[in-house]
Amino acid sequence: MPKAPQGKVKQEKKVIHPYSRKAAQLTREEHKRNRKEKSKSERALRLNLIGEKLQWFQSHLDPNKQEYTKKDACELTESYLHRFNNELEQIELHNSIKGRQGRQHFSRETIIKQTMERERLLYEGPGIDVPDIVNAKNLQVFREWNGDLKKLPNIKLRKLRAENVVCLQNESKAVEKTATLESEPVDDEGLLDDSEDNSD
Repeated sequence: MPKAPQGKVKQEKKVIHPYSRKAAQLTREEHKRNRKEKSKSERALRLNLIGEKLQWFQSHLDPNKQEYTKKDACELTESYLHRFNNELEQIELHNSIKGRQGRQHFSRETIIKQTMERERLLYEGPGIDVPDIVNAKNLQVFREWNGDLKKLPNIKLRKLRAENVVCLQNESKAVEKTATLESEPVDDEGLLDDSEDNSD
């Protein structure tokens, strides 16, 4: 008679009762694993979106410029917000051709318009994250970035808002006004006559 194999014998999988503690433990582990995978995929998607945005900014930097002002950064951000205009014009051109039924590229057009609206609301509200190109050190780090998503934490981001542009425009207008006032010749006697008229 043959001998039974020695050592550990594989136990057949036992059927687990659905209301047992073991079933609850397995369910918790499965939920935990699903949550981890979901957060990992969301984080990867968010990093990809940030990476695409940073690559756009990097490709549109002026290689001869060593320093950017806040106004330059705002202008670059405005051009970023209008980056889909050419594609929208192409879609409108395709749809304007006579004899076509329905709208072509409707889903792409909808996605572009939603993205533009969301980014515009961010820009006009709390602010949109853009690379900090105003600081020369951060600009140098950003120029040297090779597009690797693992090195994203090394790049400093800055929130830019539409209010910043308005403030900068108001400041430049105020500076222009003071410059024109200083350049105009002032008649001391005329100033005295005006003040006398006001006192009457």
